[in-house]
Amino acid sequence: MKNHEMYQRAKKRVEAKIGFYIHISIYIAVNTLLLVINLSTSPEYYWFKWPLFGWGIAVFFHALSIFKFSEKSTIKEQMIEKEMEKEALKKD
Repeated sequence: MKNHEMYQRAKKRVEAKIGFYIHISIYIAVNTLLLVINLSTSPEYYWFKWPLFGWGIAVFFHALSIFKFSEKSTIKEQMIEKEMEKEALKKD
C-alpha cells in the first residue's frame, strides 16, 4: 500500500513538472512569434514586451509552485500521515 501511495505522489509531481515544461515551451514559442510580428509590422515600438512581461510573471509563479513550494506539500503529507498513524494506534 505504501509503494502505491509513493508512486501516486511521484506521478503527480512528474505530471506537474511536465505541465510546467509545456507551459514554458508555449511561452517561448508564442513570444518569439509576437516578437517577429512586432518587428515586421511596427519596429519603431516594441509592444511585444508587455505580453512577454505579463505572461512571464505567470510562468515565474508556476515555476515557484512546482519547484519551490511543492516540497512544503510533502511536509504537509508527512504530517497528515503521522496524524493518521496516531489515530490508528488509538483505535487499537
